[in-house]
Amino acid sequence: MNGRSRNRRWHIWLGWVAAIPILLWTISGLVMVARPIEDVRGQGLLSDPAPIRMVGPPIPPLISGVPVQSLTLEQRAGGPRWVVKLPDGKTRLADPSTGLLLPQLSANDARREIEARYAGEAAVQSVSRTAADNPPLELRRPVAAWKVTMSDGVHFYVDTSSGQIVATRTGWWRFYDFMWGLHIMDPVTREDTHNPFVILFGIVALAMSVLGTILLPKALKKKRGASP
Repeated sequence: MNGRSRNRRWHIWLGWVAAIPILLWTISGLVMVARPIEDVRGQGLLSDPAPIRMVGPPIPPLISGVPVQSLTLEQRAGGPRWVVKLPDGKTRLADPSTGLLLPQLSANDARREIEARYAGEAAVQSVSRTAADNPPLELRRPVAAWKVTMSDGVHFYVDTSSGQIVATRTGWWRFYDFMWGLHIMDPVTREDTHNPFVILFGIVALAMSVLGTILLPKALKKKRGASP
């Protein structure tokens, strides 16, 4: 077998191997552009928080001697709340009418946070707790949260400490996320764009292209020579 025949055979086999990622990249790419990103993210399902209304001047949180990273006054379903962020990364809520610190949100609190801002037509189906050290794949944030599942399959995540709605996950978002994992060849964590599969298939595609470039002039020359 001469060098040209060997290169042609390698080119064919590399083409079959490279077809796998090329097919996945094409299909996943088409899926990810099939719907507007606003629909994928569920924009419009939540209204803006209601304006803050205080009967009297807010009382600062009763945390004398405790260092504070930031302090903001935000609206929650139960009314205005101090959001106290501590240097260790923890967050606490406080009642501005009394200054007292509040406990973490309960399941009913999380339900009320969603119902107060939900702008869709579905109803709350269930509320379940997620852990900061083992967050769901679709959340991918190391926070303890309440997962509020709607009857149409949309998931909302409410931070148990701050009461903030930290994520909206539609059914289309979850499918999009799976396609993204295939696109970057990381269907497990869906975050590593520098994984071995991407590098391997990239090298295969490059080798196939180089061999094709080497074989093309010879194929054209042979074609011209065979022409009458």
